[in-house]
Amino acid sequence: MAGAEALRVALLSYRSKPTCGGQGVYLRHLSRELVGLGHRVEVFSGQPYPELDEGVILTKVPSLDLYRDEDPFRTPKLYEYRDWIDLLEVGTMWSGGFPEPLTFSLRALRELRARVGDFDVVQDNQILGYGLLGIQKLFPVVGTIHHPISVDRRIELAEAEGQRKVSLRRWYGFVRMQSHVAPRLNPILTVSESSLADIHRDFNVPQANMRLIPLGVDTRVFHPRPHLPKRPGSIVAVASADSPMKGVATLLRAVAKLATERDVNLTVVSKPTPGGPTEKLVAELSLGDRVRFVHGISDEELGELIATSEISVVPSLYEGFSLPAVEHMASGTPLVASRTGALPEVVGDAAVMVAPGEPDELAAALRRLHDSPAERERVGRAGYDRAMERYTWRVVAMRTAEAYREAIAVQSKGLRRRTRRRAW
Repeated sequence: MAGAEALRVALLSYRSKPTCGGQGVYLRHLSRELVGLGHRVEVFSGQPYPELDEGVILTKVPSLDLYRDEDPFRTPKLYEYRDWIDLLEVGTMWSGGFPEPLTFSLRALRELRARVGDFDVVQDNQILGYGLLGIQKLFPVVGTIHHPISVDRRIELAEAEGQRKVSLRRWYGFVRMQSHVAPRLNPILTVSESSLADIHRDFNVPQANMRLIPLGVDTRVFHPRPHLPKRPGSIVAVASADSPMKGVATLLRAVAKLATERDVNLTVVSKPTPGGPTEKLVAELSLGDRVRFVHGISDEELGELIATSEISVVPSLYEGFSLPAVEHMASGTPLVASRTGALPEVVGDAAVMVAPGEPDELAAALRRLHDSPAERERVGRAGYDRAMERYTWRVVAMRTAEAYREAIAVQSKGLRRRTRRRAW
């Protein structure tokens, strides 16, 4: 590696779904580019495991996989239990909590205790479990918080009523642990000024301990496809269908309004819960022939879907960054996005901005773009130019490696200070 010493990096991620959610996407592209810079990268992950590129090592740290898509909230068979951490995982789920950040951190601590000397630095991918405090005694640790989950909790609680509020408070109990661990990490990487402010407010992390590194886009997948025709009236969104924070309900209501006067169709890249709130809303709005949900598609299929859509939408009620927004822009597809969280910062003047949670305003923006090919061309070109200027994974990896060296220096300085104290 030219100009700097190669580092041995352990990357931790408690779940790394490759095609939905930001954690697996971040893990794959960051690890690939770090290896490209000459570093040795080993990923430690629970299920679902990530898709990784050549040269990146995967060490599986299996949970009991209690939330697998085909059998969520399952009860493990007796032979599946291996130790007390498994009992803690199941007990937390049975009592309504979400155990994975804590239990993965404990398993990772056990793994890394046996690997002292194998790594120069550990990066935590938004786990923030108590086990990380033990790992910090063995290695320099860089934290990563894409946005504090306290924001998700606040939004969902605001929409919930009755017993649902009680259940949500229990489910989000792990946020208290994260708010305890986060201030003890230095440095912490985050992806936007909006997230930085939220982490400082909710987790009490000193702003001086945070480093702003926006995410990148995989231009091998997300790029314009001028040789392919656009699908007339097509709208696309990549968003978790049943998460209130992602605003899919707002988008469905907006499309229902638009569909009474325009020939439009919506594709949502997500898998809604069968019989869940999103499927019920689709039926209530009589959108069965206007909306489709797709999941499990390949990178190439996803890139082509976005690039051949006339309009893309990020209708979220909050975003700490929004990688889908950057992917839509890199594909040259004109974007409509909510004016909330980090989205204004991410898209700048290269998208049509609307108020979050306002279906009438969203419908008006979609109508304007639907009716104007020239406006779609202008917004799509502005988005593409912005994505190419600002968001590449190579730069993310280079700046992350700088943070690794900072963490190593911070720990070395602390070790020298403790050594001097003992000498006195």
